[in-house]
Amino acid sequence: ILAYENGDGCNICPLQLVGFAWGDLTLEPDRPSLSVAVSENASLECCYKSPSGITNVTWIRHHNKTQEVVLNQTVKSETKESNSVKIYCSVLHFTKVQLENIGFYQCVLNDKIYSHGTYLRVYKPMEKTINLSETTKNKILIAEGFLLLLCVMLPSAILLFKSKKLNELEKKKAKKEEENIYQGLNLDDCCATYDQIERSQAQGPYQDVGNIKEEEEEIQLEKP
Repeated sequence: ILAYENGDGCNICPLQLVGFAWGDLTLEPDRPSLSVAVSENASLECCYKSPSGITNVTWIRHHNKTQEVVLNQTVKSETKESNSVKIYCSVLHFTKVQLENIGFYQCVLNDKIYSHGTYLRVYKPMEKTINLSETTKNKILIAEGFLLLLCVMLPSAILLFKSKKLNELEKKKAKKEEENIYQGLNLDDCCATYDQIERSQAQGPYQDVGNIKEEEEEIQLEKP
């Protein structure tokens, strides 16, 4: 028999999960592992073909490098057919498994043939921190959706309001600057300056002094 030693103390564990023949007896592949929650039921099978019929089967458990015979569990014998060939199974049944049932289980046929074996895992399911009904869950989901909508819409509305307010301030500022252009101006000075500009454009900024005769009266030249 091909065997190896693992951390669970299994010293005789077949390396292959295929049918194994020992004389007239042929072992069927076992389930490699089985995971069950605490307080649930579990069943392990050890199946074989034997022309002589049911064979003496003993279940053993390997755990923490120890080996013990399983005596406190229910063992049943079942028969099924595959391609017109009878297959005999020994079923090890657990009622409400506990953490101490963890281990690698094998059945021994005729006190010398070891099955491939199955590792039984027992775990504690996660417990609900808060037990809520479906109606309460739906209400919470609706409230979360409403809050999410507010988180999206509220910042957008605030930005829009600020933008509108800034535009109004810009308009008021531009209007105030336009009014300030005409503040502090003297209308009399503006009119005198305007008349001077108009007169200079009509008469010309300079006079031809070359054609002025000496005997003529002195002419007051206009400054440009």
